[in-house]
Amino acid sequence: MTAIAPHMSAFLEDYLPRQRGVSEHTLSSYADSFRLLFDFMSAKIGVTPSQLSLEQVDSPMVIAFLEYLETERNNTATTRNVRLAGIKSFFRFLEHRLPSALEQIRRVFAIPSKKTDSPLVPYLSDEEAQALVDAPDPSTREGIRDRAMLFLALTGGLRVSELIGLRIQDLTFEPAPSILVHGKGRRERALPLPKEAAAALRAWLAVRGDVLVPEVFVNAKGQQLSRWGFAYLVNKHVETARKSCPGLTGKRVSPHVLRHTCAMVVLRATQDIRRVALWLGHSSTQTTEVYTRADPSEKLEAINALTPPSLRPGKFRPPDKLIAILKGRVLCGAKKPSDAQQKPLQPGALPITQRST
Repeated sequence: MTAIAPHMSAFLEDYLPRQRGVSEHTLSSYADSFRLLFDFMSAKIGVTPSQLSLEQVDSPMVIAFLEYLETERNNTATTRNVRLAGIKSFFRFLEHRLPSALEQIRRVFAIPSKKTDSPLVPYLSDEEAQALVDAPDPSTREGIRDRAMLFLALTGGLRVSELIGLRIQDLTFEPAPSILVHGKGRRERALPLPKEAAAALRAWLAVRGDVLVPEVFVNAKGQQLSRWGFAYLVNKHVETARKSCPGLTGKRVSPHVLRHTCAMVVLRATQDIRRVALWLGHSSTQTTEVYTRADPSEKLEAINALTPPSLRPGKFRPPDKLIAILKGRVLCGAKKPSDAQQKPLQPGALPITQRST
């Protein structure tokens, strides 16, 4: 039996960060996937996670784990696919370390990802976005910070990791305000700032105070704000904004919805998905095409450009009410034909006549 703990340690501590150069967010996601897997296996087999062997992580066990995620943890198919991708990445790492396990690895690779729905991306209208930005109290230190974060997320389209990871040295106010964004896959992009966003950032920096961390946005303890902390702030201000904007009632607003909102604004302003991809930091316009499905203006332009077949003019004339009533009375007063009238006489048969008394 092959102990799985040494291979998992090499995968997370050497292969992913040093050889693959993945981000801390990816490492955290993979570690969480395997924590769930090993807890599931430990409860199912009855051994501690450190005593699990590689041979026990076979395809039936992985399939059972995926079903557990969907049925008992109520995870979506998307989350299921993310966990499966992490498991397959680990087995891909084992291909060259354990040639004797190639058959087991091949069976795990054969587990298919589940197809998922592709709903339209959610985003905020101009009125809803304005209500959200107006929700923080600008007379408090936290309100100044939150207003700057929300405004920057809505106008810059930053991911949560990009927003909370923004550093002081990434800000430029002269000659033109801009920020340097450290994006996904270690791709950097420079974004210009509207004057309102620059003013909001200046207001926050004036009250930020002296803290030890280089990140722009910090929590009450002077430490870098976490992604969960920003999600909490978004939910808090959405609740406040609902009082003045009924359109937000019943709408789920996550931090990523702010990024979608920025993308839709840029798409409508430029009508060019390549510029939207550059603004958001997408490596391919295929990712950006989801916004064209959610924008009805492009479909409207296509409809206007089409030459549909002509329709023959005509006017519907409803029947006269009086005539309709009379026709109904005529049908109701008509006598139903008798059975003798309905059935033809048989050959040689005479009609039966009533005998007189």
